[in-house]
Amino acid sequence: MNYTDLLLPLFLLYWLIVMILDRRGTLAKYNITAFGPIMMLRTTKGQEFLDRLAMHKRFWRTFANIGLPAMLIGMFIMFLLILSMDYFYIKSFMTQTVHEPTKFNEARNIFLIPGINEFIPLYWGAIALLVTLVVHEFSHAILCKVEGIKVKSMGLLLAPIPIGGFAEPDDEQLLGKKEENVPENGLPPEEPSQPKKLATRSERVRVLTAGVMANFTTALIAFVLFFLLLGSITSVGDVMVTNVIPDSPAQLNGVKPNMILTGINDIKITNATEFLSYANSITPGSTVKLDVIENGVRKEILLNATVGNISRSGVTISTVIEGSAAQKAGIRESMIIVRIDGTEIKDVSDFVNFMNSTKEEQIIDVYLLSNSSLNASTEVFKGIKLGKNPDPLGVKKGFLGLSYSPEQGVSHSIGIGIGQFPAKSYLNLLKSIPSLMTGITGWVIIFGLPIAGFAGEGFPGFSGLLMNFYEPTGWVAVLGIGVFWILNSLLWIGWMNLYAGLFNCLPAVPLDGGHVFRDVMTSSLTRIFGDGERVEKISNAIVILFAVMILLSFVFVMIAPYAAHGF
Repeated sequence: MNYTDLLLPLFLLYWLIVMILDRRGTLAKYNITAFGPIMMLRTTKGQEFLDRLAMHKRFWRTFANIGLPAMLIGMFIMFLLILSMDYFYIKSFMTQTVHEPTKFNEARNIFLIPGINEFIPLYWGAIALLVTLVVHEFSHAILCKVEGIKVKSMGLLLAPIPIGGFAEPDDEQLLGKKEENVPENGLPPEEPSQPKKLATRSERVRVLTAGVMANFTTALIAFVLFFLLLGSITSVGDVMVTNVIPDSPAQLNGVKPNMILTGINDIKITNATEFLSYANSITPGSTVKLDVIENGVRKEILLNATVGNISRSGVTISTVIEGSAAQKAGIRESMIIVRIDGTEIKDVSDFVNFMNSTKEEQIIDVYLLSNSSLNASTEVFKGIKLGKNPDPLGVKKGFLGLSYSPEQGVSHSIGIGIGQFPAKSYLNLLKSIPSLMTGITGWVIIFGLPIAGFAGEGFPGFSGLLMNFYEPTGWVAVLGIGVFWILNSLLWIGWMNLYAGLFNCLPAVPLDGGHVFRDVMTSSLTRIFGDGERVEKISNAIVILFAVMILLSFVFVMIAPYAAHGF
């Protein structure tokens, strides 16, 4: 059973425990409030620490004042993005070109919750979310202190992992009217009391923009450190051992999958073609030395080659698209394409070049090996009619309907299969992102890097198999694998703070941007209609309208593909 199958029953068990503890009053004893499965953990500690930080009033006010134009720019960008998505789907419905539902449309992937969102790794995402919540809410609390507004409590929202944070200011001081409240009987209080300080519009805006400004600043610092540290990372090679044949010389001498192959008999191996070319020249019984890297450790492995030194080449199929010409013909995953019509397919470039020369409804014959073993049978799929290419740019070439694994091959004399990943060029792409930030391209890449990557593959950080292709150099080499932990943390801290900051810029109450938008709207309308209740009503109506429109837009974008193709 996949661990994700346990999430729902575990969550329901957690919810039941919360309900029992809430009814017994146990949560209230610890100043915890439950709203269904969400627990609000409050604390009044840290007030003196906030007071000490708030002593630097000029710095914090300047910091928050810069946050206003930053928030307004973010507000414009996010609102424009929402309108663009709405326009795209409306146009797609009119032209009947709405794409099939994908994992991007799933409800769980809308929210930036580690462990729920399948794009966000649990550990790095949890660290990033905690940092995002702390800097956002802490900044609100500090500015409240700077402006003389009481901070009643601070805390986290748990369900059961952190899903939000809060600083609880005195709402009357922060959002109340400027005039002093009068008792219902119209008489002054019996005992004179110090009138409660009410925030001015500029003070309130500073408090509200502080959180977004803190997120943007944290994102900037995290990304700067990430790309600086990235300069100390280098690729160790592009060729990985993908499989080891049972009872082969490689298995008997300790070769394992996921090792990086850098050389054979002191000859450097940089790609799959070089490996296959040299492997075919090995004579049976000769001694072969493999230079490999396993989890960052360089090793030399000696083995004796056996007979059958034929090395398979071709293109291995990783997935077959449902409903495609390939699926209809009976082509299966893990098969190896070796020829199409009269063209021999030795590697990915041969396959790509052939497909680029095809057109829709062209008839082709495809020759495939059932697997990579020496006795693998060749199957011929004749008369396959290529389909229409789904590329949105209107590409006219034919569409077979499969995706392929990276360049690879198998040497039976050694007993290993290898795959090629462009580790060096991929790292260079990552390092080039800062130079692209002067234009929109760099911002688009950084905005979607962990989710979409450079070509839809996503870049969750240096972990798993990807980490095997790289090693730290220079002064960071002493940190070993810890360098990748730092890089992953910085990547997700930067990305999540950027996203959280932009999301909070949206002109929709109860987000910070919604409150600021209302204040800016009220200030602008006051110049036209003068100050008064009429202006407040108009401002509130506009803010509510925007909030509803934004909410409906999110729902529309999420369900549009399902509405077009079925739920």
